[in-house]
Amino acid sequence: MTEKGKKLVVLPALNEGRFLDSIIKRLKILSDADILVIDDGSTDDTVYKAESSGADKVISHPRNRGYGKTLAEGFEYSLDNGYEKTVTMDCDQQHEPEMVEQFFKEAELSDIVSGSRYTDRSPRRTFVPSERFRINRIITKKINEITGYDITDAFCGFKCYSAEALGKLKITEDGYGMPLQLWIQAARAGLAVREIPVALIYHTRESFPEEINNPEERLSYYMRVIEDEKTKK
Repeated sequence: MTEKGKKLVVLPALNEGRFLDSIIKRLKILSDADILVIDDGSTDDTVYKAESSGADKVISHPRNRGYGKTLAEGFEYSLDNGYEKTVTMDCDQQHEPEMVEQFFKEAELSDIVSGSRYTDRSPRRTFVPSERFRINRIITKKINEITGYDITDAFCGFKCYSAEALGKLKITEDGYGMPLQLWIQAARAGLAVREIPVALIYHTRESFPEEINNPEERLSYYMRVIEDEKTKK
């Protein structure tokens, strides 16, 4: 049963131990939400830092299972434990903890609130590589054509979900294409979505798995995820 006012922040983490102490401590000051860290097969001190910094719950995978799989597990945990609203955010300093309470507040008006790095009001903290911006534009346009939404950033992982929204999502895509499956399912379920501007912060150290590190292979993978989800009833 959903508990009114009960809030959760889900932090998917892969070798992010150097950032977790700062992020969790800031979240503890800025929000009264519980914090769930899901370690996706890290080889550094991610689990230790999560536990020692005060995360309310830490789940650790013995091996890497994928970004989408990790978030789906966070959704399941949220539903099983009666949270009314759930924020997901990366813990590599691309998402700012100072925004979390705004996400919770905005979620009073929509089923899903999604951050966008590409609105006119999104602060530009760093550059974004041209190939990543190009792919984002192509995929965002495709998602809008299918869903009827008018989003500007199909990939931002900084989001807030109502319990009702999570209950209608059935995420099966384990990889980085998970957000595309999510948008199509949200539209199919008639969920109300809205975007709010978040800072554009890009880290050059970020990399994709080898099989999709090539931009054109990555674009083809995203298109396959979209087409596969479109065929489902």
